[in-house]
Amino acid sequence: MLKRKQSSRVEVQPVADFGPDESLSDSADILWINKPWVHSLLRICAIISVISVCMNTPMTFEHYPPLQYVTFTLDTLLMFLYTAEMIAKMHIRGIVKGDSSYVKDRWCVFDGFMVFCLWVSLVLQVFEIADIVDQMSPWGMLRIPRPLIMIRAFRIYFRFELPRTRITNILKRSGEQIWSVSIFLLFFLLLYGILGVQMFGTFTYHCVVNDTKPGNVTWNSLAIPDTHCSPELEEGYQCPLGFTCMDLEDLGLSRQELGYSGFNEIGTSIFTVYEAASQEGWVFLMYRAIDSFPRWRSYFYFITLIFFLAWLVKNVFIAVIIETFAEIRVQFQQMWGSRSSTTSTATTQMFHEDAAGGWQLVAVDVNKPQGRAPACLQQMMRSSVFHMFILSMVTVDVIVAASNYHKGDSFRRQYDEFYLAEVAFTVLFDLEALLKIWCLGFTGYISSSLHKFELLLVIGTTLHVYPDLYHSQFTYFQVLRVVRLIKISPALEDFVYKIFGPGKKLGSLVVFTASLLIVMSAISLQMFCFVEELDRFTTFPRAFMSMFQILTQEGWVDVMDQTLNAVGHMWAPVVAIYFILYHLFATLILLSLFVAVILDNLELDEDLKKLKQLKQSEANADTKEKLPLRLRIFEKFPNRPQMVKISKLPSDFTVPKIRESFMKQFIDRQQQDTCCLLRSLPSASSSSCDHPKRSAIEDNKYIDQKLRKSVFSIRARNLLEKETAVTKILRACTRQRMLSGSFEGQPAKERSILSVQHHIRQERRSLRHGSNSQRISRGKSLETLTQDHSNTVRYRNAQREDSEIKMIQEKKEQAEMKRKVQEEELRENHPYFDKPLFIVGREHRFRNFCRVVVRARFNASKTDPVTGAVKNTKYHQLYDLLGLVTYLDWVMIIVTICSCISMMFESPFRRVMHAPTLQIAEYVFVIFMSIELNLKIMADGLFFTPTAVIRDFGGVMDIFIYLVSLIFLCWMPQNVPAESGAQLLMVLRCLRPLRIFKLVPQMRKVVRELFSGFKEIFLVSILLLTLMLVFASFGVQLFAGKLAKCNDPNIIRREDCNGIFRINVSVSKNLNLKLRPGEKKPGFWVPRVWANPRNFNFDNVGNAMLALFEVLSLKGWVEVRDVIIHRVGPMHGIYIHVFVFLGCMIGLTLFVGVVIANFNENKGTALLTVDQRRWEDLKSRLKIAQPLHLPPRPDNDGFRAKMYDITQHPFFKRTIALLVLAQSVLLSVKWDVEDPVTVPLATMSVVFTFIFVLEVTMKIIAMSPAGFWQSRRNRYDLLVTSLGVVWVVLHFALLNAYTYMMGACVIVFRFFSICGKHVTLKMLLLTVVVSMYKSFFIIVGMFLLLLCYAFAGVVLFGTVKYGENINRHANFSSAGKAITVLFRIVTGEDWNKIMHDCMVQPPFCTPDEFTYWATDCGNYAGALMYFCSFYVIIAYIMLNLLVAIIVENFSLFYSTEEDQLLSYNDLRHFQIIWNMVDDKREGVIPTFRVKFLLRLLRGRLEVDLDKDKLLFKHMCYEMERLHNGGDVTFHDVLSMLSYRSVDIRKSLQLEELLAREQLEYTIEEEVAKQTIRMWLKKCLKRIRAKQQQSCSIIHSFRESRQQELSRFLNPPSIETTQPSEDMNANSQDNNMQPETSSQQQLLSPTLSDRGGSRQDAADAGKPQRKFGQWRLPSAPKPISHSVSSVNLRFGGRTTMKSVVCKMNPMTDAASCGSEVKKWWTRQLTVESDESGDDLLDI
Repeated sequence: MLKRKQSSRVEVQPVADFGPDESLSDSADILWINKPWVHSLLRICAIISVISVCMNTPMTFEHYPPLQYVTFTLDTLLMFLYTAEMIAKMHIRGIVKGDSSYVKDRWCVFDGFMVFCLWVSLVLQVFEIADIVDQMSPWGMLRIPRPLIMIRAFRIYFRFELPRTRITNILKRSGEQIWSVSIFLLFFLLLYGILGVQMFGTFTYHCVVNDTKPGNVTWNSLAIPDTHCSPELEEGYQCPLGFTCMDLEDLGLSRQELGYSGFNEIGTSIFTVYEAASQEGWVFLMYRAIDSFPRWRSYFYFITLIFFLAWLVKNVFIAVIIETFAEIRVQFQQMWGSRSSTTSTATTQMFHEDAAGGWQLVAVDVNKPQGRAPACLQQMMRSSVFHMFILSMVTVDVIVAASNYHKGDSFRRQYDEFYLAEVAFTVLFDLEALLKIWCLGFTGYISSSLHKFELLLVIGTTLHVYPDLYHSQFTYFQVLRVVRLIKISPALEDFVYKIFGPGKKLGSLVVFTASLLIVMSAISLQMFCFVEELDRFTTFPRAFMSMFQILTQEGWVDVMDQTLNAVGHMWAPVVAIYFILYHLFATLILLSLFVAVILDNLELDEDLKKLKQLKQSEANADTKEKLPLRLRIFEKFPNRPQMVKISKLPSDFTVPKIRESFMKQFIDRQQQDTCCLLRSLPSASSSSCDHPKRSAIEDNKYIDQKLRKSVFSIRARNLLEKETAVTKILRACTRQRMLSGSFEGQPAKERSILSVQHHIRQERRSLRHGSNSQRISRGKSLETLTQDHSNTVRYRNAQREDSEIKMIQEKKEQAEMKRKVQEEELRENHPYFDKPLFIVGREHRFRNFCRVVVRARFNASKTDPVTGAVKNTKYHQLYDLLGLVTYLDWVMIIVTICSCISMMFESPFRRVMHAPTLQIAEYVFVIFMSIELNLKIMADGLFFTPTAVIRDFGGVMDIFIYLVSLIFLCWMPQNVPAESGAQLLMVLRCLRPLRIFKLVPQMRKVVRELFSGFKEIFLVSILLLTLMLVFASFGVQLFAGKLAKCNDPNIIRREDCNGIFRINVSVSKNLNLKLRPGEKKPGFWVPRVWANPRNFNFDNVGNAMLALFEVLSLKGWVEVRDVIIHRVGPMHGIYIHVFVFLGCMIGLTLFVGVVIANFNENKGTALLTVDQRRWEDLKSRLKIAQPLHLPPRPDNDGFRAKMYDITQHPFFKRTIALLVLAQSVLLSVKWDVEDPVTVPLATMSVVFTFIFVLEVTMKIIAMSPAGFWQSRRNRYDLLVTSLGVVWVVLHFALLNAYTYMMGACVIVFRFFSICGKHVTLKMLLLTVVVSMYKSFFIIVGMFLLLLCYAFAGVVLFGTVKYGENINRHANFSSAGKAITVLFRIVTGEDWNKIMHDCMVQPPFCTPDEFTYWATDCGNYAGALMYFCSFYVIIAYIMLNLLVAIIVENFSLFYSTEEDQLLSYNDLRHFQIIWNMVDDKREGVIPTFRVKFLLRLLRGRLEVDLDKDKLLFKHMCYEMERLHNGGDVTFHDVLSMLSYRSVDIRKSLQLEELLAREQLEYTIEEEVAKQTIRMWLKKCLKRIRAKQQQSCSIIHSFRESRQQELSRFLNPPSIETTQPSEDMNANSQDNNMQPETSSQQQLLSPTLSDRGGSRQDAADAGKPQRKFGQWRLPSAPKPISHSVSSVNLRFGGRTTMKSVVCKMNPMTDAASCGSEVKKWWTRQLTVESDESGDDLLDI
């Protein structure tokens, strides 16, 4: 997938860069500006300037007043320094004049602008110090551009050793792609914004107390919690008693108090849609919509919004970044360094014998200095025992550190057992480091990066054991020892090196991310530091935490909402756009860059891919050879072959028993030969083939037929050998002709890709088969000979590669044969082999019946009896779906679905044990599955058969599900205690939907894709667990027991935490009401408790790991951060920020990268080279391509032609697109009957509708109704326009809410047509649609997993009491609500809080010992396994598969022109030409029209008949051969052109390459035969024409002389014979033949086809040539040479032609031979003729 870019080829161009031109003229009189130390000083000053502007805030100066003067001093110094630099550059360059003047250089202009901003900031600070300007005034926003000076510190790295044009093209293409995807995202935002406005409108109805008056709405007037409601009684939520559903806007609340989220108008709606698409807070919007409007409307809108926008459209950004980064990385490879250099340059590799007796290369550092330690210590230090001992000690140290826990505040922690163990381990590892330094020497020790890391740990842990530094920040060094355990697993070590080895790329990206955060934090700081009532941007640390929070998407909506409320209604849109743009860049582009880097690190080098392909093919062949272990177990038993006894022998001797298989060979062969013989006899009946015995006459006939066949086979074999020899000679002639340089004299003309690839193949084949080196080297220079030699060597290497490919293919075939032989031997030698349950016989009738039932499936493929081609039926897609599985599997799929639907109705209050109607489905499922398993076991066996039911994990799962269902049906427990075996059985019963994974083959493929990359996913999990363990151990040692605090914020000491206090209740998160004087928020009295936070603590490693796992999912980390900062200290906030950064930027992107890489590897695309990948993209693109449905322009210049020109003009299309957008803008506000604005908007929509009716009418006139109907887009426009006309009629007739709704729907339907009118939107929409199509089974699999977890959630948590997030909207009381909760968890929306709500235990709940449905407690262990496993499987793996599919399809549709083998222009040109040839617009043309189509092609697909006549014939014959002369389709011709336009040796994979080359060889053979046949026929026709012409002249002369002699002499014995009718007919035929060209075809023909030299059977009387003489068929009398005594009397047919040929037989023979000689000479030296009329039958 990566590295497919065509621009990866090396180009030799002048190198330029985009960095600043800091090296000025050497002749400048100001020399200090060119000093390197000046450049470094200026970069340092840029960083100092950023630090200064970060400190320049009112709140910072209030806390630290001296900083105001410090920043003023720094800014003054920086101002003078940068001003001096600017003046010096202006003096050297010039200000305006000159090509390199100061104004004309981009970087100089940037530097000058920064100097200007610095001056403005300095002047502003002077006014602030003098109290002329208030520090809290908006004038501080003038400092906003100052943080951009950070670019000066890093722009030195913008110097690239690449051509400037190349960098410009890369940036331009990348910018265009990102802009196009942004437009695509905006299209969907606008679409869902319009839908939100029309479907919902405002969310202003709330439940308030009955006595609420307008203008008097307070916190105490609202319900607790605040609840939205619906004024309609039949939909939404109805308020309880004492409350009324009222519109708060009517009660006097302003827009700022109501909040900015909603669907009031199009702007607010787009803002709300973007918030929901970020998967942050979307579920609460959906709950508000559910309470205010019908439930189905809310579910449909928000679920589709998440699916399309969050999962499909936004992931296209990842595809763009990955594709762009692939090309950039190839270009910047020299800057980033190679990733394949794993061995240092100072090392040497030597062969070393391993323990298994094999040899391996071992890196030996020959330059490593040796220490002064004895040899025995050095040998011990290098031994594997020493390394394993050290690693085991590290493991013990990690275990001891992980065992630490909080023992209470009164326990003395400095000198406990953990401290003593730490001292012991520190001493041990110090001694290890000293020993290595003694053995290797300090220089040799420090030369290794691993030893540097160990030395750093030794120094840090030694300081850590000092009592005053124990449990301080030095604890990091202790917990980092766990990183050394990576050396235990070589696979893990290689994986870590592959990901983090080339650290320059990842390190550069981390530095860029940190710099971006600093710059954006400083900009936001200067933008909002003066805003009152906003404490998030008062100081730089707070601003940094807020911008980092937006980067991680956790609570970023809260940050934005608080800022919007603080800045006011006027500046709210600008601030919202600012935050959305930053969020868009940070989450979609920046995080995608991390994914792209990791994917690039996982990518194989180009030269290893083909080697991997060969190795993988060999491995597959080896695995196919072995039988599974369950079948090989029969080899352990002695052989017991089945024996038979021969009876009815005329002998008195006893004959021993013979193997049954041995006798069957003769019986089966005899019966087979008899049937074949009788079928070949015309008189044989069909029933005689089935007769078991043959008579003696039939045996004799059979023997005679076999003898005849053997004689004929010998003759045929001899003839075939001769034909093969002649073919080889002719091929050698062709190769010699091609190597003789016949093309050198041709004029230089650019050929099409078809011509280029054709001549490449011809040259490659000629060189590959070898040739005469003397002829090749004749007349060529030394350079040409060297090039020819290199080409010959290259093609011989390719020939060797061919032999390897064929050897692998033969190895596969041999492996399959060996496997079959092994099965046959087991079947012969073991009577119980392949017997179901060791009882049913192999060929038993009952087993055959079961096989028929089990394997019966729908097959609707109809074949043509003549051509044998498969006919395309009208509903072939439906038929393919029906034939996807067998009938039995279809029945079980339906039964399983019905059973799952029945389980959907189960709940803790309606249980299957007490509901007889639900038990029906249970009985049906068990009965049907019993029948299914019995049939499959009887047909295929249970375990010890080749096709056993339990042959994979799917069979085990089937048996397990069946046993669980059977046990539950037989038991039906009436009382199910919580956490009991009965409840576990009910949970296992919820796995029933997984049966569909086994029944549908595509679902099994999804499972394989999930588990095939288990190794890489497991390694990533190990890395993340290691990261979590490091931070968990550190957290336990620093935060254990410190997070507990009194729930009363006014109490600090634990001794004072007693009694009760009043706590305020959070009423609403959306409303922004202010407390009035004397008003208190609602609250209640609670007891004071000293406790840890509710959802997390760091008292032991287990709880710390759980907290960090939740933080790793980026949920709840803000709460953890705030608690740590508030209860431990602000400096400890760095701890959680570092962990989130590593986990988010590296850890989670590792999952994305690994899943995408595994997906590509499973599809076979990971090992594809650049050309192979591009070929796969081309094939997929061609499958979707369709013929143009555009009729041609009318021939005349009448009214229709003018209409056609108008409708096809680009200006007309753009105008229609603008009109569609204008009509869509009419939906910016909701169309409500009571709103007076709705009537004019609807009237304007009516006008637009009539305009679109006019458009459709013009197109119908221009294209004709039939031509208009051919296009699907035209049909859609006609449908929408017709609906619009119907709406107009109904609107003016009814004018109610339903007509307004219909009008809005028509406008929305028309809005979709925008995609068809814009190429970019169309391509991106195709990406999304095809991604949906390809991910259909992945989505179905995700839904099945969702369904299983939903059923299990009802059993485990169906009665859990309401908590913080378990409420009336989100609970597990039924399967439907459980599905919505799980869908919410998939998006990560507060999943950890739902998990903690389901963990509730006594005394916070009421337990029950007898039934789980009578308790409201949760299940701690069950919730932990349930939610964590679900989140990892769905969010980390399944959703990333969607990303992989989108990335694949993005490269398919949106690749640029230079990355494609066939560009979109080529495809468009072919579609136009096809549209001209296919006049019926059916997508099918006759075969003879392909020749006209190929002649019409131009450009890169053009076939030049003057040079590529042979290619033309090959292409035509390939189409004729495809369907045996039948019609060909659009895709048939396009596929043929695609194969002919690529280098198949580079683009095709192994199996496809072999098949294609075999096909092309066959086509060449057949075309050669046709060429010879045509040539021989034309030669014979020319000979006959010459002979008949000479015969006609002599005959006329003799006729006249004979008549004169007859009249003169009149002898009675002379009889003249007239020419026969055959001759006259033949003469007429010859006269009708056109003149043929003297030149012949370039292709060397073969003589394998003898049909070209046969004589017609009707021409028996024609002369036949034998041994150089002409012989007459019959001549009863000799012919006299005396004219006077000639008696021309012949028996049978006689001709004068024979007489003439008799007179001069050698002349015509010589002319014929010379013509043949000329033909062969022309074949060897001359290219094909110009006209080609004699060989091209067009």
